[in-house]
Amino acid sequence: MNFLRNLLAAIIGCLVAFGIIFVMFFVFASLLSGADDAIVVKNKSVLELQLKLPINDYVGGATDDPFAEFFDKSQGLDEILDAIAVAKEDDDIEGISINNNFLLAGLAQTQVIRRALEDFKSEGKFVYAYADFYTQKDYYLASVADSIFLNPVGALDFRGLSSEVLFFKDLQEKTGVKMEVIRHGKYKSAVEPYLSNEMSEANRTQIQELIGSLWNVMIDEIAEGRKLSTQELNVIADTLGGRTPDYAKKTGLIDAVVFYDQYEQSLKQALDLSNDDDLNVVVVDDYVRRSNKRAKKSGKDKIAVIFAQGEIIYGEGGPTMIGQGVMNEAIQKAKNDDAVKAIVLRVNSPGGSALSSDIIWRELELAKEKKPVIVSMGNVAASGGYYIAAGADKIFAEPTTITGSIGVFGVVPNVTELAKDIGINAEQVGTNKNSVEYSLFEPMSNTFRSAVQEGVEDTYNTFLQRVAEGRGKTIAEVDSMAQGRVWSGVDAQRIGLVDALGDLDDAIEAAAEMAELNAYAIKKLPRYKTGLEKILEDMEGVSMQAKGEIIKQEIGVEAYTILNQVKTTFEQKGIQARMPFVLNIK
Repeated sequence: MNFLRNLLAAIIGCLVAFGIIFVMFFVFASLLSGADDAIVVKNKSVLELQLKLPINDYVGGATDDPFAEFFDKSQGLDEILDAIAVAKEDDDIEGISINNNFLLAGLAQTQVIRRALEDFKSEGKFVYAYADFYTQKDYYLASVADSIFLNPVGALDFRGLSSEVLFFKDLQEKTGVKMEVIRHGKYKSAVEPYLSNEMSEANRTQIQELIGSLWNVMIDEIAEGRKLSTQELNVIADTLGGRTPDYAKKTGLIDAVVFYDQYEQSLKQALDLSNDDDLNVVVVDDYVRRSNKRAKKSGKDKIAVIFAQGEIIYGEGGPTMIGQGVMNEAIQKAKNDDAVKAIVLRVNSPGGSALSSDIIWRELELAKEKKPVIVSMGNVAASGGYYIAAGADKIFAEPTTITGSIGVFGVVPNVTELAKDIGINAEQVGTNKNSVEYSLFEPMSNTFRSAVQEGVEDTYNTFLQRVAEGRGKTIAEVDSMAQGRVWSGVDAQRIGLVDALGDLDDAIEAAAEMAELNAYAIKKLPRYKTGLEKILEDMEGVSMQAKGEIIKQEIGVEAYTILNQVKTTFEQKGIQARMPFVLNIK
């Protein structure tokens, strides 16, 4: 009897506890949602653009989710751009202050933010920039400002772009862990890090041309912003003319060398305030919650914008991984919604699973039968990222987009040498000649290698066919620009891999024109878990992202990058359509 009484008391206690927690969540949520109303933008205010978190094209939660700010480890590019657009029309916002160090965004994302700031200035409003240290990407963004300020003991990095590729051939020989590579015969640079200890001339040439094209785009825009010539900028880069604050000012890269309190006084002067007046600053995170409530476009007709960001995996996918599960559900939702008149696919991916890429490609082909499909490319849309884009009615790329890389390969780990060294012997038993397909602990058989090689060739030919059909070219023409070659957006347009240079807004406008729409609303897909759902999920244990951060802090960023690259290679399943190397542009 006592047992039943205690059991019942325990059950009631748990229910009461869960009830209290549940009520607290909603009370907390209501307080947070009410806090949005408390965001007051006073007259003569400055919007502070401080971008501390990694920037994704799309975060994907509900805009009114009160828990989002506590659990989203990234900022949405779409929300940042909307905030700047709303601020442009906000009479209380007279200027923007870029106060940033170590911008965690891709080059194409940086470029589109820069373009939005240029548009903001067209209303006669000012943009100022301040930093303790400018990286090249930070400075590229800051160069749009009317005035650029630097800390007296700070620094400015301006030396031109470079790229570093890691090679693992010696590591494989020393550890006994080898990556068996099967690739298309002409695919020169694919998985080169596992086959060699140095860069091939062909690979060096293509990377040189790629970063050269990106650098030219950057310095063209910097030159316009700073009223310098590109020749002058290249001389400054070659001589490290911005390495100290004084040099940076003398060469014209910046306007003033000041402490932050002095910078605030400059902001007050720009706002026509006295030194004793308060400086009204609204941080962009707060302003985003305000701008999200203001519809930028409206109408009963809609254009669906589907965001595909991250590596392509076979499976469900999520906010930072593209899987055919989430993607095809979003495409089908847009295809079957009668209010949706056109689809824009925003791609930001280095590729991945060739099978998943083809499944997503097929779903887009089915959608294209019912309504226009336009592609907008972000930082990178290469290999599988280009695969899913190839069939679109029209493709837009940013000038700094990395795209192409049309090629496939297979990488299979093998630990035969390591097993011998540490005394492991694996024996296999099977019913048929090839029933034991492959073992990590045995050398790769010629039969298995031939089978995988055949699969690689078939997949590569299918890839060429998809691109040829989508771009209206012959297979021979596509093959001549394929072979795993990567291109900048500028060069991709020149050779016909993309139709036009432009951002997401340009792609949306093209979709509206194809669908003959004058007024329309934007429907963003997919929708991911809300903050509350993340809370409940995280109660089950530490998230993988948190674990990754702990490891990174313990072993350092460089070692973590190598570890993560090797880990990703081991996790690859099936034939891959991905970038032929990890391109780290500095």
